[in-house]
Amino acid sequence: MSKQRVDLTLKNELAVTELIKNFRHEDTWLEAVPSKPQWVGNDVIKIPIRGTAPRVLIDNTVYPIDSSEREDGYLKISLHKYETENTEVTTDELYALPYEKVNDVQVQHRETLEDVTAEHALFSITPQENTATTPVLVTTGPDDGNGRKRLITKDLRTLKKKLDKLGVPKAGRVLVLCSDHVDDLLEQDETFNTRYQNHTEGAIAEKFCGFKIYESVYAPEFTAAGQKIAYDSATTGYEASVCFFAPMTAKAPGTAERFAVDKANNPTMRRHTIGFELHWVCVAMKDEGIAAIRSVAAA
Repeated sequence: MSKQRVDLTLKNELAVTELIKNFRHEDTWLEAVPSKPQWVGNDVIKIPIRGTAPRVLIDNTVYPIDSSEREDGYLKISLHKYETENTEVTTDELYALPYEKVNDVQVQHRETLEDVTAEHALFSITPQENTATTPVLVTTGPDDGNGRKRLITKDLRTLKKKLDKLGVPKAGRVLVLCSDHVDDLLEQDETFNTRYQNHTEGAIAEKFCGFKIYESVYAPEFTAAGQKIAYDSATTGYEASVCFFAPMTAKAPGTAERFAVDKANNPTMRRHTIGFELHWVCVAMKDEGIAAIRSVAAA
């Protein structure tokens, strides 16, 4: 194998290592999702499913106590494959620019992958529609001046009561607010306003109406009829805030690869070509705690 080939292979391995090491989604709602890389093999996540829980006997007088085996299972899900389009860097640029553009391009690819995977993850754990186990509530506040009902604190209390009725444990409830709903709460809730102004990064509040609160610039959207609109669709609808129960979610990386042509191996065009492929997933392991609040049109 030629020295150039060895050097390129080593560069690819180092770039992939750097990509995975720095792929952290820092200061976002994904920090609340448990990381489970140990569950991944061959770009498939193997999610353990607990068997039946034991019965609890109160003031029992009958012995011997019955015994039973717990039969566990697994849910297998293929990781999503995310690929960046290639970026080219010419020899002329490398001489003219006052910084190392190839490294900067690789950082940009990583940052773009972080943004897109976070958006897709939030979309993926959003309920498709309102059901008995995955409530999708609607905002009930006054008109925001643009024909949309605002989110009010009462709506968050209604969501809290819905989850209480479903038996979702209180510790671990996370609510990711969309931009519209953050603005709504800043407008009408002084307590939220104070916490928002005082937070520096990451979670807005550890506890607000029973939720750990984050915000996201990206938000899934719903049709007027209450159906979730496909990810990256040209169709527009009303934004929604998303709720999940952190212990019942998981995120995990799989394999990653850097594809590159060094300018030394490209005598015709004399330019570097760089792109990345990443396998990654964020999933809700069951419906427990998955919910949303969507905006609706004002009457």
